[in-house]
Amino acid sequence: MKKIPHTFTIVFALIVLAAVCTWFIPAGEFVRETITIQNADGSTATREVVQNDSFHFVERQPQTWQIFSSLFNGFVDKADIIIFILMVGGAFWILNNSHAIDVGVMAFLRKVLRLNKYRFFQKLGVENIIISLIMVMFSLFGAVFGMSEETIAFVIIFVPLAISMGYDSIVGVCMCYMAAHIGFAGAMLNPFTIGIAQGIAELPIFSGLEYRFFCWVILTIIGIAFVLWYANRIKHHPEKSPMYKLDDYWRQRAQEQTLSTVEYHSPTVAWVLYGILSAVMVICAVLMPTTSVTIGGGDAELVILPLLALFFIVSGFFMLRKSVHFFILDILLFTICFLVVGVLGYGWYVKEISALFLAMGICSGIADKQNADNIAKLFLAGCKDILSAALVVGLASGIIFILRDGKVIDTILYGLTRSLAETGEVASLGVMYIFQTLLNLIMPSGSAKAALTMPIMSQFADLINVSRQTTVLAFQFGDGFTNMITPTSGVLIACIGVAKIPYATWVKWSWKFIVALILIGFLLMLPTLFFHFPDF
Repeated sequence: MKKIPHTFTIVFALIVLAAVCTWFIPAGEFVRETITIQNADGSTATREVVQNDSFHFVERQPQTWQIFSSLFNGFVDKADIIIFILMVGGAFWILNNSHAIDVGVMAFLRKVLRLNKYRFFQKLGVENIIISLIMVMFSLFGAVFGMSEETIAFVIIFVPLAISMGYDSIVGVCMCYMAAHIGFAGAMLNPFTIGIAQGIAELPIFSGLEYRFFCWVILTIIGIAFVLWYANRIKHHPEKSPMYKLDDYWRQRAQEQTLSTVEYHSPTVAWVLYGILSAVMVICAVLMPTTSVTIGGGDAELVILPLLALFFIVSGFFMLRKSVHFFILDILLFTICFLVVGVLGYGWYVKEISALFLAMGICSGIADKQNADNIAKLFLAGCKDILSAALVVGLASGIIFILRDGKVIDTILYGLTRSLAETGEVASLGVMYIFQTLLNLIMPSGSAKAALTMPIMSQFADLINVSRQTTVLAFQFGDGFTNMITPTSGVLIACIGVAKIPYATWVKWSWKFIVALILIGFLLMLPTLFFHFPDF
């Protein structure tokens, strides 16, 4: 059997290949200008876009020794994601040391098994219901507020859960990461892709919502069906999993933690922590009684923080009476709640989310009666365990620097868009879609790609009698599906790195499904050429 190359080896080979391309592809650039666009919340922002008919060839910039400096540039460019991974890894190592997740998973599975006595649940399969509900939730997060980087933290939760349910690490990644990115591709209100693309294309922000909602439903159903098919196959034949041997890491970890003696208790320090956290939440609720939540183009003033404070005071009390393990799980649950509120209501990104999970880890250690030195040692052990996943993110980012510094990205864009004017509506839409899909392999940032391509694509759409709304849909699908397979996506590399899944194994497992999604995306775009939909 052929040995699969290490992920670092594959990514570095791609960096070398990108450097070779800069020797053969002519260098070129577009002239860019700064424009003002309207955000979803009504505010304005400036963005750099491409001027029409401004492409010109420039002096070739072949990359040689830069393949090594690109690694440094990649680490600098993705420093926020790398630090985020390390902080989350360290925080969860502290939490895992308390065995709270293991206690919670075992309690959850015991309750799930009790449902099997009902004929309805026997026919549907309790595990199938759980996987479906989790995937719907994460798909909705991806569709509404563009959840992406946030999924890295959830991989640490759902991979052990999937292993405990008799599946593999791939199912665990699919439950959160793949579900969120299917939602991201079929997004309805994602401000980072649809909002920017429609603003540049001079369309009403989040217009065409009805048909996009239909697309999201179709894609989510297909994604869930595929994962359920694979999960049930692995459940009955575990040896068919490409991660069967590699998942020994997770199985051994689960076995060691499950077999260890867990003392159910509620130490005094946990009660003190409960009082402090309750007081902090009450103060926050008094200072910020309402939160302006932005979903799509609408704002709503909601009484969120006071409700969270009330729920925590009540749930924390009962969880502590049961055991400190359940109290730590309660802290984890409210961490996730505050993550969602922070993203939707206060514009949080990886810095704030990292701080939130770090606080969760420290609180978990304190509740578990760990002193400061032990908490620090556990945090460092977690960083060490997840270091390779963090480093490969910076390594993969080096590919983009090579192509950008070699000035070949704009040449590729120019060459592909020239072919659009010579084809019919269906063929033009197909070429446009293929172009966005291929471009996403080397430029996974949706907002950057929208600024680069939409000024040109929207003009081409007018010439070939394709609506600008359909052009945005082509951008949206093209930007979304290949995020789940491209090595330049820091989020993908981080998620499979955390799950201990080699990149080559992930590609071999997922490429057929990704191709199927791409074809389905094209079929979903075709009706917009022949039928009238609102805002299309």
